[in-house]
Amino acid sequence: MKKSNHGIRDVIYIHLHEKERFVLSYGIEFSEFFQILGESIPSILLLKHKFEEGEFHSHTMLEYVPKPKLAKLVKEDVYGYGDFAWIDFEETEALDILEGQTIAELLYLGHIKDHLKAPFYQQLDNQFVYLAHDDGWFNKTYYKNLDKFYHLVCEVIASKLSQLKLEKALLGLKKKRTYPPITNQIMAVLKDYMKEGMVLSIQKTVQNRFRLEIPIWVIGDFSNMDSMYEEYEKKSRQTSDAKLIFDKKTKEWQVNIL
Repeated sequence: MKKSNHGIRDVIYIHLHEKERFVLSYGIEFSEFFQILGESIPSILLLKHKFEEGEFHSHTMLEYVPKPKLAKLVKEDVYGYGDFAWIDFEETEALDILEGQTIAELLYLGHIKDHLKAPFYQQLDNQFVYLAHDDGWFNKTYYKNLDKFYHLVCEVIASKLSQLKLEKALLGLKKKRTYPPITNQIMAVLKDYMKEGMVLSIQKTVQNRFRLEIPIWVIGDFSNMDSMYEEYEKKSRQTSDAKLIFDKKTKEWQVNIL
């Protein structure tokens, strides 16, 4: 059964397609993506959306969002759009000279959520292609530079923990703890798991006074996220394949492969 937008925040599924430079994911939302990688995004050409404040571009017959309006888009309930797809671009003038073949490829991307050829265009100088259905439920994101994807994951795990985990302090009051980003070295260790289809469960985090442990399972390749979640629920009753561990004393992350 499909979870609500807020019900998916504490489980992250990642299936990395390194050669084609895209990632299938569940649990990472546009607002989180933009908070972490937004500085890399100059403007957005909307391929599928319901944003009412976009600017119409007559040559492509598509709407776009210039940098000053991106903050408004981030505040939108893009989950409620259903399909939400975009590609970033550097200069509006570049849209004026896009050839019909390129426009057709962009429409195909937005409609089918797949590429006819590598979707990185010299005219647009784009870094990303973002293709979502029920944003945060099913996301397919292309990265020109996969280091930006690893940076996103490192930051978003720490951010989710900071938002979701409250610890009791003196007098029984709850205090919010912030966590440093995961390190690139740990991402390198987990890369093979991500290639196979990895789920990381913040909702099943276990902690004591000294450390915090986030379980990780390898569950395989899914494009249907209902099926993925069912498999996660079965797997999560078993011993995890790895644990992401935060040492509260040293404030450092480590990974334990089981």
